[in-house]
Amino acid sequence: MDHRWGLNFINIGLYSFDERKVKRFPKRLEYAYDDWCIAQMAKKMGKNEDYKTYIRRAQYYKNLFDPTTGFMRARKNGSLYSPFDPAEVNFNYTEANAWQYSFYVPQDITNWSAMLGGKVQLATMLDGLFAAKPQTTGRDQADITGLIGQYAHGNEPSHQIAYLYDYAGQPWKTQEKVHEIVYTLYHNQPDGLSGNEDCGQMSAWLVLSAMGFYPVTPASDFYAIGTPLFDKVTIHLENGKQFAIKANNLSDNNFYISASRLNGTATNHCYLRHSDLMKGGELQLDMMSQPNKAWGSTDGDAPVSAITDNFITPNPMVEKGDRVFYDSTLVVLGCANDKAKIYYTLDNSQPSENSSLYSEPFLLTNTSTLKTVAYVDHQPSFTVTSCFNKIPKGRTLRLNTRYSNSYTAGGDIALIDGIYGKGDFHTGSWQGYQGVDVDAVVNLGKTSLIHKLAIGFNQDMASWILMPQKVDFYVSSDDVNYRLVGTVVNDIPADKEGSIIKTFTLEGLNLQGQFVKVVAKNPGVLPPSHPSAGEKSWIFADEITIE
Repeated sequence: MDHRWGLNFINIGLYSFDERKVKRFPKRLEYAYDDWCIAQMAKKMGKNEDYKTYIRRAQYYKNLFDPTTGFMRARKNGSLYSPFDPAEVNFNYTEANAWQYSFYVPQDITNWSAMLGGKVQLATMLDGLFAAKPQTTGRDQADITGLIGQYAHGNEPSHQIAYLYDYAGQPWKTQEKVHEIVYTLYHNQPDGLSGNEDCGQMSAWLVLSAMGFYPVTPASDFYAIGTPLFDKVTIHLENGKQFAIKANNLSDNNFYISASRLNGTATNHCYLRHSDLMKGGELQLDMMSQPNKAWGSTDGDAPVSAITDNFITPNPMVEKGDRVFYDSTLVVLGCANDKAKIYYTLDNSQPSENSSLYSEPFLLTNTSTLKTVAYVDHQPSFTVTSCFNKIPKGRTLRLNTRYSNSYTAGGDIALIDGIYGKGDFHTGSWQGYQGVDVDAVVNLGKTSLIHKLAIGFNQDMASWILMPQKVDFYVSSDDVNYRLVGTVVNDIPADKEGSIIKTFTLEGLNLQGQFVKVVAKNPGVLPPSHPSAGEKSWIFADEITIE
């Protein structure tokens, strides 16, 4: 996982990262936790303004929460990324899917759980994760291994999940799942780890879990208790003291906790505090073969993970509304906080509490820019901008070659939807074709005077994406007899690195026609100079422009 431990904590106020500009979905979740860590440091240092800034950014996970499904979902154009399948692996996630990342809110479990509907709903969602079919959909991802349902122990984003039952008031299920993971996903063999040992994390999880606890929220004072692997473990602390975890009556079958005592005093807490551990002493756990559902199950027994001040208002979202439409589209707005009031504008001005108050769905009949903002107790969210494009009447697109399902850019009309890709191909605005030409026909709906023809492409050599060899433009009046009106040859070297955008353009035309055919010639296999020479290359197409 991507943590920013290289920051200059001495002058914390100089850090200027803008979370809103991050494109990759997991960064938003992981940086929210990182920002919480920065907030704790700022608070300790007495930097109150920095604390306020970072504790608010620690809540940005709320902008990804979908109250309808309970999952964290990527956003695109102010809407939740659709179609949605929580088991799908796509480029919104790094080595994971929505099942595996939706549980990554270690810094604010209490408020996230409330958004889900409470502890019972959190436990139900955890049950669903472990009971789901262990197959992923979408693109193949070798890093997703060690599956129990959709829980993927072979990759780090899942590692705290089994311990979340402690926070949901059902710690016996944490004990069950930790025991299952330890005994089924670790073996004393060369292939004894179920995933990539990134920086020792696979082993670190086992070492901590074997002792009987785990830091679900590193940088807090709380460890969540699981189930120990040894009768007794003694930790020799750097202050010269010792802390022991003793498991009475432990066996392969006796992995449930029936009672516990900290330094001889009975406790039902399913957590251990770091401050208590550092004092030295002993935690005794009485083990048995059946779950004690009373132990650790009340509100005060759970570990603490909650942001308690400087609450943010989640961004509004477009719950319904076609990004691209022909006649009209119905727009439905919503917010993860059901107490929020949503205000909007359609004139490109900044919305405020003086703007139109959203009260019911509304119809768009023209290309529009919608700006929305949510307020809770006069506290605004960020402004969200959503663009809606109306395709000219009668204009359609026919694709004679098929794009990849992993790079659809919005589907069958993506090349005439008025959305122009920018920069990184991962943003999803580029349509990918591997090993085949782009062969597309645009029907203008009627005979028209044509002055300009163009189509854009993106090159990213390191990702096997090259420019087409050339682009041929044809025009026809009947969709049968086509006349070649011009060819644009590529002039970008295949070995030129970086993300490069080129528009292949014919200008100064004076043609009559109803149908425009665009054929972009795939360069074939990657050249000999490429590290993956001989593999099929990709071409990534953008918008077909006809003026």
